[in-house]
Amino acid sequence: MNLWSGFVIAVVALILLDLAIFHKKGHHMSLKTSILESLFWISLALGFNVFLYFHLGEKLAIEFLTGYVVEKSLSVDNLFVILLVFNTFKIPAEYQPRVLFWGVFGAIVFRAIMIVIGMKLVQEFNWLLYIFGGILVWSGVKFIIDRDAEDADLSHHWSMRLLKTFMPVSSEFDGEKFLTKIKGVWHATPLMVALVMVEASDIIFAVDSIPAVFSVTQDGFIAFSSNIMAILGLRALYFVISDLVSRMKYLKPGLSVILIFVGGKMLIHKWFHIESWISLLVILAVLAVAALTSWFVKPAELK
Repeated sequence: MNLWSGFVIAVVALILLDLAIFHKKGHHMSLKTSILESLFWISLALGFNVFLYFHLGEKLAIEFLTGYVVEKSLSVDNLFVILLVFNTFKIPAEYQPRVLFWGVFGAIVFRAIMIVIGMKLVQEFNWLLYIFGGILVWSGVKFIIDRDAEDADLSHHWSMRLLKTFMPVSSEFDGEKFLTKIKGVWHATPLMVALVMVEASDIIFAVDSIPAVFSVTQDGFIAFSSNIMAILGLRALYFVISDLVSRMKYLKPGLSVILIFVGGKMLIHKWFHIESWISLLVILAVLAVAALTSWFVKPAELK
């Protein structure tokens, strides 16, 4: 058994373990549980890094660790987009793990395909960054100015209308089902719409992250394994972020700033590159301000 097949088998086993044991029934993880699970995935990646050190040498082990840190940092941007998707479609907390599981599974498949094809093909679709960046900036601005967003009718959302060109879409949930039968006809539920948008966002972010990891290493296995190991812990990391921001009364302005920043970074990447660690610091700083404002400022003071 070579390194590639062994790694793929291990990843499949971890995904099945995650689905069958850790998250057999969908539920919104507590902050403590999500932190512990995040630490588990990080420890697993570091353990694999030690394995690479003894089997492939110091150089490739360092490249793996660097690629893992870069991909983990970039994934924070994606998590906030997922948070926006769940907020927009009012996805109940108990249904979010199901969407996240299939979202992460799809991300692994898409990343594997993109890495196998190579960075050259990914660069051909670099123009997608500008479109997605513009969408994020507009979403951030709209998130601030649209005071009635929470009461909006989902049936009029643009993504609902787009999906309707391919199949009927229901604005009502049917438990954890992605498809529901109405009058004998299959309809996509808002859960399906959310999943499609989550998958689409990861494909777009891969346009940025795949070249990033290839800038760290030219070894295909190191690029693949560091990317996949960073993705595996995304679901638990999402609940860490989700739980923390849910405690903030003034999350909305902070989330808007983050979306505008992430989108703006995509729009200017050709002329001005912002390092992933700087991006992570900016996001943490915005969240810190939102947290301090929520703690010290009473609602009446901001009216």
